Amino acid sequence: MTVDHLALLPLYWAAGTAVLALLVDLLAGRRAVTVAVTASGAALTGAAALWVGAGPDRASLCFDGCSYLATPYAGLMATLFALLTVGALGLAAPMLRDGPPPGEFCFLLACSMTGGVALGYAGDLVSLIVAVETLTLPLYVLVGLRGRRTADRAAAEGAVTFFVVSVAATAVALLGAALTYAATGSLRLSASSAAVSTILFPDATAPLAAVGATLLLAGLAFKVAAVPLHAWAPATYDAAPLPVAAYLSTASKLGGVVALVALWRTLPAERTGWTLAVLAAVTMTVGNLGALRQTRMVRLLAWSSVAQVGYLLAPLAALATAAGRADAVAAQARAAAIAYTIFFLVIEFGAFAAVTALRGPGRDGGDIAGYTGVARTRRALGAALALALVGLAGLPPGLAGLFGKATVIRALLDGGLAWLALLLALNVVIGLAYYLRLVTTLYLPPPAPADAPAATAPVVAWSVSAAIVVATATAVAVGFAPQLVFDLAALT
Repeated sequence: MTVDHLALLPLYWAAGTAVLALLVDLLAGRRAVTVAVTASGAALTGAAALWVGAGPDRASLCFDGCSYLATPYAGLMATLFALLTVGALGLAAPMLRDGPPPGEFCFLLACSMTGGVALGYAGDLVSLIVAVETLTLPLYVLVGLRGRRTADRAAAEGAVTFFVVSVAATAVALLGAALTYAATGSLRLSASSAAVSTILFPDATAPLAAVGATLLLAGLAFKVAAVPLHAWAPATYDAAPLPVAAYLSTASKLGGVVALVALWRTLPAERTGWTLAVLAAVTMTVGNLGALRQTRMVRLLAWSSVAQVGYLLAPLAALATAAGRADAVAAQARAAAIAYTIFFLVIEFGAFAAVTALRGPGRDGGDIAGYTGVARTRRALGAALALALVGLAGLPPGLAGLFGKATVIRALLDGGLAWLALLLALNVVIGLAYYLRLVTTLYLPPPAPADAPAATAPVVAWSVSAAIVVATATAVAVGFAPQLVFDLAALT
């Protein structure tokens, strides 16, 4: 077996950060030191991923194929997971004073980051599924940590719901992987992707591979909360501590998208994109319709994130549809998928950061009515939340969301999915109803002071939000900009 330790450097840093968090908590026993060491380790993990990704492509753990592939794309995904970890630590730092044990919290979060880092570099089905589960398993405990000290029954129920549904989805994905291996005789993602292409073909010669690939995709759809495997998300997000909900709503979506890209990136057939196109259409529609009825802040953001998953899946459908037909169209679809994913992560995390600062990291998101007049009484945080909501809606001055949706629609039109582009535009209009209603609520005359949200220290959430934006912009400039320039040049 060939092992390239330089290629494995980001994974070494991520796993070492988890171990170091436990050791520092054991030896120092100070919350600030444990959080600082974990955040530093996550930052170094992201730096290592960018450094390795800036060089030539590398492979490691190679024996009849490679299980670990270090590419610029993998480095960018690993960096995003590291940045989300730093952000979650910043939001959770005040909660760790009197809440969950800092060492336990930091260890679990670093373990989840390790799974996310490994996921971007996965080169076969085994490493892909192990990475997805390593990303997800620590989140079961993190969701219920608020209930540990406060006897919050909702937190325990949310954690159990997340656990049960996730275990079922994992079993389905493992069965799909086993059937795919039995049909193709290979665990490499390229062979698995070829097997997926048989799903929609009536003349398929490998029905076992088609069933296996269908089950595999169904299991992975849970990770991104795609319809019909989305019902767990609103209850779990609302039950979790706000910093954990912020990480869960972004990192799990990123992990699911990375896993789906790994399965679909080499598909040559045009008709295979219809599977993702239908999934994207149903997901964005159900998510937006569900968000219209919500009266609690986190539940609204959860249903909104389900709709955003539909927007994330749409360019992947265009990529699968355009594969093998036009290199320029496929390159544009790939760029749209990555760009919108990054925009979504930044804006979604910013929205949760603002809610965390307004409510406090140890509390839930509360009712939407409790945010009436917040932008008048706490102008900076109210404006930050309003800007994030406007960005998710795709309206100016939220230029990131506007640019992302425009890029996705253009990719769909060029990829021959005009009907999906039209449906996406209609869903954007539906989304305006609840996004603008919430923004209006923020600027209504405030209620009596006794009914206003409790004052908490906003400095941490504000600083973390700014750091996430700056660090993500740097990551994009270093790791993604050269490829984006190349893709755009190919269009001319």
